[in-house]
Amino acid sequence: MYVRDAKNREEVWLLEHIEAMGLDETAFRSRDYVVAVDEQSGEKAGFGRIRIHKTDDGDVCELTSIGVLEGWRGQGVGAHVVERLVEYASDEGFDTVYALTGDGAYLAQFGFRRIDESQLPEPLQSRLEDKREGVDPDAVPLSIDVDRFRMPERLREAFKRAPEGRDDVSDDESAEDFGIDPDTATYKYDTGR
Repeated sequence: MYVRDAKNREEVWLLEHIEAMGLDETAFRSRDYVVAVDEQSGEKAGFGRIRIHKTDDGDVCELTSIGVLEGWRGQGVGAHVVERLVEYASDEGFDTVYALTGDGAYLAQFGFRRIDESQLPEPLQSRLEDKREGVDPDAVPLSIDVDRFRMPERLREAFKRAPEGRDDVSDDESAEDFGIDPDTATYKYDTGR
């Protein structure tokens, strides 16, 4: 299992799962996402993104749209997506990362702390209102200093063993995996039979 940058061809896959999970797709750009992938099967297990908000006082980094597919939950996938996103934020020069979510307990295990709404930078104050009116009515503001991020060892170990705990991993590749619609595609040596 590993986490890598999303590829442009994964845009449809991302949008499909974001919608199915009821996550925030505001200002969607596939290049902002990372994807967790099983090394053996190539199956995608989870995703997330950082969103940069430009302000006159400097840029603000928000962690958002984190999702783990049903069969992969409880195996450390989301934890490693969050870890990679915080690393990227640090690499981009951010000292603090914000999150607006109704599931603050999940992020708290990594060191995220709830903050008062008045402490949010301006673009995130209006973003919080939008999230509450839309996809996450229970959203609260959280933040973390990137150097305080901690990965619980149990989640690191679960991630290493993630594929072992799955019965339904398939090695079969389908035409859809390559962006081919099998109902309408023609092939070079198609005999028409």
